[in-house]
Amino acid sequence: MNAPPTQYAKSGDVNIAYQVAGEGAVDMVYVPGWISNVERNWEEPSYSRFLTRLTSFSRLILFDKRGTGLSDRVDEHDLPTLEQRMDDVRAVMDAAGSEGAALFGVSEGGPMCALFAASHPDRTTALIVYGTYARRARTDDYPWGRSQEDQAEFLRQIEEEWGGPVALAERAPSMMHDRRFVDWWSAYLRHSASPSACRILTEMNYEVDVRDILPSIHVPTLVVHREGDLVMHTEEARFIAGRIPDAKLVVLPGDDHLPWVGDHDAIVDEIEEFLTGVRRGPEPDRVLATVLFVDLVGSTPLAARLGDQAWRVLLGRYRGAVRRELDRWNGREVRVEGDGLLATFDGPARAVRCAAAIRTAAHQLDLETRAGAHTGEVEIVDGGVEGIAVHIGARIGALAGAGEVLTSRTVKDLAAGSGLRFEDRGSHTLRGVPDEWQLYAVEET
Repeated sequence: MNAPPTQYAKSGDVNIAYQVAGEGAVDMVYVPGWISNVERNWEEPSYSRFLTRLTSFSRLILFDKRGTGLSDRVDEHDLPTLEQRMDDVRAVMDAAGSEGAALFGVSEGGPMCALFAASHPDRTTALIVYGTYARRARTDDYPWGRSQEDQAEFLRQIEEEWGGPVALAERAPSMMHDRRFVDWWSAYLRHSASPSACRILTEMNYEVDVRDILPSIHVPTLVVHREGDLVMHTEEARFIAGRIPDAKLVVLPGDDHLPWVGDHDAIVDEIEEFLTGVRRGPEPDRVLATVLFVDLVGSTPLAARLGDQAWRVLLGRYRGAVRRELDRWNGREVRVEGDGLLATFDGPARAVRCAAAIRTAAHQLDLETRAGAHTGEVEIVDGGVEGIAVHIGARIGALAGAGEVLTSRTVKDLAAGSGLRFEDRGSHTLRGVPDEWQLYAVEET
């Protein structure tokens, strides 16, 4: 889905950036945690897919809280209160023509949504909170909050390490080895707030305590949490759900705090069913990608000659080398079966160079590879990829010879200007695929 246009709503003297996406029957206001940038959200594929799924059943209203993203900054001597942030939500709802909406508060957005729901039930059709808290600072009667020592260390990181992937290890541990995501997160933080603005907002959030108002919430409420969340403890979700009348608690597997990382479909499924009574699941996500198939040549007799234990050791070293090259060339491992690999790339040149690098790494282990690559539209389903482009890539890989990287003409044409050289291997009939296909072998790089 393309990013919707950014608009501005006036909240007092403050300009609040917002977007409206989707045409669902339910209005939903997405209240982000910590900091945000409504335009940069859509640049990360996992975030874009998460938001797009929400738009499949809602008219989604996004905004940057005052002091963050594209909204006006705040004076460090005049920190925004929860009441002012509620004013911002009302201003955005008014500008979007929404008389009532479900509020979806993520992390630091949760307490403000809870207060809004208690104070403005006439404009709140439902309350949904994910990975959130009732109080940020730790006390004897709220032992899951952040200690003063941890708060001081977090403020130090903001002051001294801003510009890098601050706090990502806790918020998305599953993505720490994804170089592209780490780079996006670092840029996202820089475009969402300056170090001083982030410090101010972090200090403000540390003072928040909405425990006493939870019993005053009388709108349908869903509390969602991941059981391994490294930022907010599961007991905080139980605390909140236990104090809001008739709240529904759902604890899902996973360690990531960011809702769009990991199995975000499980989160959206719960929200969709809660708001609409229907759980449809995700529609296939279609994207343009380069699929790469790589497997070892002559592995069966080699494994028999080496013996089971020695072969497992050698295969482990080969797979480690493959994953290093995938990381280097921004490839995504989709499937490993035996000594075969399926990976996807967002560019054909990177896929070809990765295949060549894997070939070199295999040679160093006295192994031989063959590879096939094709660029086309694929469907992302349950973390895997499907579609005719995948079948074409597999058939091309099956035709490749030992040490060869064989590609379709599409890959060759799209790699123009990359410096790669291709040798024409003629037209071929690919089993189960219509028409003749012109194939090319990549010359040594």
